[in-house]
This record gives sequence, C-alpha cells and structure tokens, in this order.
Amino acid sequence: MTETVKISTLSGDTQFDAYVARPADTPRAAIIVIQEIFGVNAGIRRKCDKLAEDGYLAVAPDLFWRLEPGIELDPDVEPEFQRALDLMGKFDQDQGIRDIEATIYHIRREEDVAKVGAVGYCLGGRLAYMTAARTDVNATVGYYGVGIDGLLGEKHAIAHPLMLHIPTEDGFVDKDTQKAMHDGLDDHPKVTLFDYEGLDHGFATEFGERRSDDAAQLADRRSAEFFAEHLG
Repeated sequence: MTETVKISTLSGDTQFDAYVARPADTPRAAIIVIQEIFGVNAGIRRKCDKLAEDGYLAVAPDLFWRLEPGIELDPDVEPEFQRALDLMGKFDQDQGIRDIEATIYHIRREEDVAKVGAVGYCLGGRLAYMTAARTDVNATVGYYGVGIDGLLGEKHAIAHPLMLHIPTEDGFVDKDTQKAMHDGLDDHPKVTLFDYEGLDHGFATEFGERRSDDAAQLADRRSAEFFAEHLG
C-alpha cells in the first residue's frame, strides 16, 4: 500500500509531504529513501515500492518542499536536468538533514518502528553521509554521493554503519575526491566503501538512460544484505 503522509518539522510549526510504501505485514524495519536533485519522482517512488516488497516501511520525504513542493523532474530531459541543478544550488542541506531527522522521529513515534535506516542517491548520497554523522539513524547507504571529501571532518561522529557506492568514472565526483574518500574513510570501523569500475553517476537509477543494470543489481544486493544485517 502506498500513500502520501504529512510529517511535522522539528520545530512543529509546519508539515511537509512524504511518499510512504507499506509492506504487506508488520515492517521488519523502516528505511528513508533520500531523493536525488530530481525530487520524489517515479524512480524514487519505485525504490520505496521495492523496499516495501522486501518487508520494509519505506518513506521518501519531499526535501525540496521549501523551494517547490511536489517537484518531479526527469534527468533525461535536458531542461528538467538544468532546473534540478538550479534547485540543488538553492537547497539548504543543513535544513534538509533536519527534515530527515524529523522523518526519523515521525517513523519511531507515529509508525512505532524503532529501527530506521536511510538510503540516498546523488544529492541524497551526500545527505545520507550527513545523516549518518548528524542523526541517530541505525544504518545508512549512499550511492554516488557528491562532495563527501568536504565532509570528512564529520567522520568522527559516524556511530552506526554506513556503506558508500562509488562509480569510478563519476562525472560529478572526480578521482581526487574519490581518493580523499578512501584515504579518509577506509580505516573507519563503521564505514564500508565499494568502487564500481568504469561506471558513471546515476548507474543505479530505476529508470532512464543512466542505469547500468548489472552494477545496479550488484550494488542493490550489497545494500539489501547490509540493511538485513544492521536493521534486523
């Protein structure tokens, strides 16, 4: 079952929407799906639906709601891709993390699900790292997160398991940035990094031209095993 629910901000003075996919039975745990720069679009909703099929309560908060509620963009349509880049430039990432934190609270309080994970893509991959460092989320996965080298100063705060998927030919994450991620995180006891040789940004998207099916299935299988271990 899927629906749109309202989540209260941390301050409690307003609410924002989230797409929710519910499993057929009692959830084994909950997973927050953190959007790309394209909003909670068909691909993100499909990520939620697949997690619900695996027994998780899946929640995708609309993190761009302060800019434009309900935005949905297609990365394969150039004007929409450019619009997404513009939205990312205006997006307050620190506020976005607070909205993710509000989503964690909502799940534990309103849904009565104690174990909460998160998985993010692109911008959401960066936010997944920030969520691991700044909240009490139980386990987190980031796909092709951007600019994580600039966040390594927060790595000491990562107290729960984090997995990062890194395509080696990512047009938004250069080789120096990838090296900095490995140098900074390979020896972290809570962090696991996987490289995907020859692949570009967006390889695990559900729909569209960016998907690389074999690599997406491998990364998703690793993520599924990771969540089964740490949210079980």
